Amino acid sequence: MRRHTRRSSVAVGAVAIAVALTACAPGTGQSSEPKPQSTEISTDISGVGDITLTVWDQEVRGAQNEQIEQLNAAFEKKYPNVTIDRVSQAFDDLNTTLRLALTDKDAPDVVQANNGRSTMGAFVAADQLRPLDDYADAYGWFDRYAESILQYSTYSDDATVFGEGDLYGLPQVGEVVGVFYSKSKLAGLGVDVPRDWAAFEEALAAAKAAGEVPIQLGNIEQWPAGHVFGPLQGGYVDADEITKLGLGNPGASWTTPENEKAAAAMHGWVTNGYFNEGVNGTDYDAAWQALAAGNGVFLLGGSWLAADLADAMGDDLGFFVPETADGSLATTGGTGLPFTITSAAENTDVAAAYIDFVTNDAAMEILAETGNLPVNRTAELAPASGVLADVYQAFEDVTQEGSLLPYLDYATPTFGDTLGQSLQDLIDGRTTPKQFTEALEADYTEFLTSNG
Repeated sequence: MRRHTRRSSVAVGAVAIAVALTACAPGTGQSSEPKPQSTEISTDISGVGDITLTVWDQEVRGAQNEQIEQLNAAFEKKYPNVTIDRVSQAFDDLNTTLRLALTDKDAPDVVQANNGRSTMGAFVAADQLRPLDDYADAYGWFDRYAESILQYSTYSDDATVFGEGDLYGLPQVGEVVGVFYSKSKLAGLGVDVPRDWAAFEEALAAAKAAGEVPIQLGNIEQWPAGHVFGPLQGGYVDADEITKLGLGNPGASWTTPENEKAAAAMHGWVTNGYFNEGVNGTDYDAAWQALAAGNGVFLLGGSWLAADLADAMGDDLGFFVPETADGSLATTGGTGLPFTITSAAENTDVAAAYIDFVTNDAAMEILAETGNLPVNRTAELAPASGVLADVYQAFEDVTQEGSLLPYLDYATPTFGDTLGQSLQDLIDGRTTPKQFTEALEADYTEFLTSNG
């Protein structure tokens, strides 16, 4: 990612940004035509008058909802002239509705947008999000965040390059995908917490032999299986190779022996009966709730599940990231959905102040207190014990000493669908590991050709 000062007051290329420094309700009587960007920005919003800020988020689960409600209330208390009109939707619903909403004259002001090319990248290409480098300079966001984190919210003006260019959003939370497990189930099997993937497979076999469900997975939505394959791939494929594939940048290939071995390993878990019955017909939430209810030993999933699982399982819940064969750590992760400013926002100063408020150092403390994983100050705010101590340590270890691999659906505008369908086919035995990698390679190379 490159840092630079924002350019002139004229919109760059086709980008046209709406900024109105007067106090008016966003979305009311807006023109569908974008307005030119002003270089006049301010971090003081106390004098803008009464204003309604419309915010769309996906912070709907218990701990996620708790932190954002606390922060929204604190923001309105600090700025009584601002009323937050919050619209919260589940991840899948937000992804679906946001595409249409951003083309509407009443588009929201601040939205959480998935980092990937099919969402944030598409919105950047369509000039529907405002670049934030000027506010990043004003608020010190470049100093607050590591470049390795900001790269996941960074695109070139035309969105052809992912990971370099302008900053378009800020995340609140870090994310790391690993293995949740029941301590009592594992102890009952007489098995230690697996250190690496080889030991993990031995534990799966032991669980199966004992009549337990080794791994709970709900994949009716298609994307959850990516959170199984991604970490497993990290055990077989070089991290730099996965990063190129995950960001949709040139110089890598899916049709390698290493990627095929990773696919074969996952297919082997299926044929060995290591998953629950009817994986592709099981809801994502139903799977982790099954583990919470005592049905199953392991669940591969993201750190965002920790608080809800801990509410049900208490001290019985643990979390770890298996080591690769060479003793390193490499797993899927990154950040939660970044908060972005839409090009339709009437008052970007207020929108930027809100984003700063929900991501500042004080916000990180609230995130930690409510059981979320703060993207900054992680080690400093780690709890002393419990599953969140495991999660915080895993995030710290992977980001500081290992490789935090991008979500694979970031790669191309269609890769989420391609990966999701291909994984369902792999799980159901409708495709071989070789055919699986060939399908992904076709999407990847077609995008690289068209993106040049």
